[in-house]
Amino acid sequence: MNDRTARDGFAWKLERDASGIAWLTIDKPGTSANVLSREVLMELDGILGELETSPPRGVVIRSGKPSGFVAGADIKEFTGLRTAAEAYDLIRPGQRVFDRLEALPCPTVAAIHGFALGGGLELALACRYRVGVNDEKLSLGLPEVQLGIHPGFGGTVRSVRLIGVRPAMQLMLTGRPVRADKALALGLVDRLVPAGELEAAARALIENPPPPKQAPFFERMLGWGPVRPIVRSMLEKQVAGRAPREHYPAPYAIIDLWARYGAQGAEAFDAEARSIAELFCTPTSRNLVRVFLLQDRLKSLGGKLDPAVRHVHVVGAGVMGGDIAAWCALRGFTVTLQDRSAEIVEPALARARELFEKRARDPAKVAEARERLRGDVAGDGVAQADVVIEAIFEDLDAKRALYAQLEPRMKPTAILATNTSSIMLEPLAADLARPERLVGLHFFNPVPQMPLVEVVSSGRTDPEVVRTALAFTRRIDKLPVPCRSAPGFVVNRVLMPYLHEAMYAAQEGVPLSVIDRAAVRFGMPMGPIELADVVGLDVAGHVGRIIAQELGRSPPDLARLQELVSAKKLGRKSGEGFYVWKDGKPQKPPVPALEVPPDLTDRLLLPLVNECVACLRERVVEDADLLDAAVIFGTGFAPFRGGPLAYARSRGVAEITARLTELARRYGSRFEPDEGWSLLEPQTASSAKP
Repeated sequence: MNDRTARDGFAWKLERDASGIAWLTIDKPGTSANVLSREVLMELDGILGELETSPPRGVVIRSGKPSGFVAGADIKEFTGLRTAAEAYDLIRPGQRVFDRLEALPCPTVAAIHGFALGGGLELALACRYRVGVNDEKLSLGLPEVQLGIHPGFGGTVRSVRLIGVRPAMQLMLTGRPVRADKALALGLVDRLVPAGELEAAARALIENPPPPKQAPFFERMLGWGPVRPIVRSMLEKQVAGRAPREHYPAPYAIIDLWARYGAQGAEAFDAEARSIAELFCTPTSRNLVRVFLLQDRLKSLGGKLDPAVRHVHVVGAGVMGGDIAAWCALRGFTVTLQDRSAEIVEPALARARELFEKRARDPAKVAEARERLRGDVAGDGVAQADVVIEAIFEDLDAKRALYAQLEPRMKPTAILATNTSSIMLEPLAADLARPERLVGLHFFNPVPQMPLVEVVSSGRTDPEVVRTALAFTRRIDKLPVPCRSAPGFVVNRVLMPYLHEAMYAAQEGVPLSVIDRAAVRFGMPMGPIELADVVGLDVAGHVGRIIAQELGRSPPDLARLQELVSAKKLGRKSGEGFYVWKDGKPQKPPVPALEVPPDLTDRLLLPLVNECVACLRERVVEDADLLDAAVIFGTGFAPFRGGPLAYARSRGVAEITARLTELARRYGSRFEPDEGWSLLEPQTASSAKP
């Protein structure tokens, strides 16, 4: 850019070129992604004052980060908010900055590459035009609902004005971003261009400004006063099926704002600020922010993976092994998949092709992923692999026999990883020549959907192997939780008391769907009976027996489960288990609208929490935050509660231990409080370590 004048600031750089266009670049120092902190917004406010005093021909806002445009507001600032008044004082000035940008007397263009999320998209919406890079990295969204809040810098108003109430509500109520083609179809961007043409496209919009886009007529009609109550009712019914108001108030607040103001007038903006300020102080928002910070902590554990790690060899082409192999290939690794015969491997390759087509979408990317994955019955890939993942059935002798074949053929620098879900590493490593190279990489089913991987180490595992395993987990876009070798590790161990108590309740005659209802009302994504069907009754029963034996506990009578397994009724994967499954959904028999028995919810959930305390006492994981993260991302434990230990602190340690003691008197010693409750120190819901 020749003949320019420049003004450098903390996060913003303003340049004016010879043609009179102002190029405003955000590049917040010390971060990989731009975020809109209070300081960044106030600096922008000062620059806008300069542009008002000396208006340019037009303004282009762009990012100096290769990662993307702007990721949103600075989440860490949310954790310090104590009252709604403090939250309002944070949000309202930011709104006014965006109002000032929108009111500039010249064309304004957001030049977007990569992501524009939350406050980043709201910044773009305050511009007159938006142009985006047309590639697979473009991602535009308003994900604030996932933090228990809603857009706060004018997004609830401007998104509806630009694209209409139904598309805007879809963005805000789900929190899911849209990619390039969908963004253009919705009208979120005015143009899509190749990366090298982004600056030219922004300049063209300033030099020949078209009429600004607005929502289609039918969408504007839905905002008419007499129509809004009808639309509101429809939207609330859609949300109620996924998120009860008492657990997740934010989506209902979004609907309420639109229904009252119709995305019109200055009052709509002020109401948005006051609404989000109230939401910031709800337990749901504080806990969802905690979950966000926990996720960030897990991501930070990965470090960097040696680029020499390129080849993954997976042994076991069942559902887990096949899906692990497919996922690694999708994420860029060369993968060989071994099993006893081509007939066993081929169904896994077919599932992999379906995954590639669903996730990659671009035919060239699909072809590349397919090229990276191949069947390898002979196991020739073992000698070239940097990571060898064993994913055969849960049997100690079978795994050790396999290792005896694999280890002599592996490179000395290669890692041997087991996907075992319940067997401790110490007996698995007993006959290895290099036990320090063995680590656990415990994936969860279904692999493409479940974000967590437990990275398990024994006292003999080389710390460098653990670091490589953590980094590898991040390279395949999973969340690693390091944990110590122990019966069931973390997730399966804490799930077993929950599943077993469901069996006890069923034996007492409580209908299965009522048992599930109790858990779902608490906030679990599904009930324990449905979960057992999803895991597979054969797997659930086998893992449960192993963990109970290792811990010296007596499981409930599992005769009914064994009957189903013997009849090959294994749950979702066979089409029938405790429930009949059709199109991937359980067909639960109708039962009278019975209330959940008084003790049932605590009977199901408190043994899970109690087992978490036992894991913390035994230092299976390093601290309570990691334990909460493992259970949230490994089981879907009610995110709005912040994790099982955060829930325990919120409810009160004394109250929970008293309740466990009461349940032990009524139902048996399995409810006795663990001796580790005294280790659970008070902690605020949002105090997860960054």
